[in-house]
Amino acid sequence: MNEIWIKSLKIHSQIGVEEAERAELQELQVDLCIQPSAPFPYMNDDVMRTIDYAAVSGRVRALASEGPRHLIETLAADIARLLVDEFHAVAVTVEVRKFALPEADYVAVRCRLER
Repeated sequence: MNEIWIKSLKIHSQIGVEEAERAELQELQVDLCIQPSAPFPYMNDDVMRTIDYAAVSGRVRALASEGPRHLIETLAADIARLLVDEFHAVAVTVEVRKFALPEADYVAVRCRLER
């Protein structure tokens, strides 16, 4: 299996169950594991045959900032759908981390989606 990883991408989003929590942008971290449609040996060192990870990170940051959401689960699913639909990934795994509990390093959700 061929995978492209983007680890600990910093994004900002209005997210949270409580209105006060959504009032300000929060920094979240996202891990993305993307399976491109072409196996690496068939890319022939051509950037047009792979998934542009700079474009992916820009679109994910833009999506996260588009509007308020209550759940990080919703954001993870939205990101997964974006990667499959816009970047034609065969499969993606998205982990979103939120720093919401002072007694924990973070809270995380993980979503997997296949085309």
